[in-house]
Amino acid sequence: MRKGWTTGACATAATKAALQALLSGEFPDAVTITLPKGQTPSFALAFEDSTCDYAIAGIVKDAGDDPDVTHLAMIQAKVERGEAGSGIIILAGEGVGTVTKPGLPVEVGAPAINPVPRAMITDVIENLCKAHNIAADITVTVSVPQGEALAKNTWNPRLGIIGGLSILGTTGIVHPFSCSAWIHSIHRGIDVSRATGITHVLGATGSTSQAAAEKLYDFSQTAILDMGDFVGGLLKYLRANPVPKVTLAGGFAKFTKLAQGAMDLHSGRSQVDMDWLGAAAKSLGANPPLVERIQNSNTAMQALDFATSMDIDLPNFVAIHARKQALRILRDAQISVEVIIVSRSAKILARHE
Repeated sequence: MRKGWTTGACATAATKAALQALLSGEFPDAVTITLPKGQTPSFALAFEDSTCDYAIAGIVKDAGDDPDVTHLAMIQAKVERGEAGSGIIILAGEGVGTVTKPGLPVEVGAPAINPVPRAMITDVIENLCKAHNIAADITVTVSVPQGEALAKNTWNPRLGIIGGLSILGTTGIVHPFSCSAWIHSIHRGIDVSRATGITHVLGATGSTSQAAAEKLYDFSQTAILDMGDFVGGLLKYLRANPVPKVTLAGGFAKFTKLAQGAMDLHSGRSQVDMDWLGAAAKSLGANPPLVERIQNSNTAMQALDFATSMDIDLPNFVAIHARKQALRILRDAQISVEVIIVSRSAKILARHE
């Protein structure tokens, strides 16, 4: 299936094109950027506008074969010179949301532009300004016309992101989402591992957790199963086609859902039960006010922050119960199960075997 580009990649490319036009008087078309893993895609411009004071570039997002709500949305960046010493300022324009609740990777009151896209935008501004021998005192406003209407079909309203969409992406690439195809690829990975004599496989929910587990073990590429959200699909196939050991690695929120019995960890098909987390904290000695804060948390990460501030080890509790759920699915299969919970910064929060 055809891959696509994240809103973060499109916003970065639009920023680069607009800034280049502001500094040189000409828009590049196409505009090329470097993604976090080194790929260098090029983007055609769908909108251009400039004066001596600002430049705006727009890129139509292509999500490939993924059924993404932002497919074909226009991602625009308006670039202006800032006051001397102001540095790089990134703002939310029309159709880009603002964070109003804690627990997200962006602070309350800030534009809903996640850390990786923010870093990518900052990087292209710094590099272009350096090439033109000027200070990087630049203001960029990211907008998505009709983004506020599109956001109603996302989790943003529930998460307290108001006014529009989030600018997202950790790799810049959208991988097409086909549940059956993904699960079949997991099965084939297990088949190849067994056929080649591999005795220890890794199922990770994403690249960050995979990288953390790879620092612990010398996995061959064949042993790394692209589990994603489909922990149930992986474990059920292992039950009938066992390998001696499986390591499951993932973030706190996703593995909380596993600990609660969810087999599909995608945000659209399972949610964290905050009451369960509150009860878990209570069993670990949390006082009533802390339990209430956890139960009323906006996200699992906010609940984790509350617990950590009071030395309540929720990750270890979640790891233990996630492993119990994995063993329940495996039934009597002779498989050793290890669970690793990883932070967004790739730090291991808990490890249970």
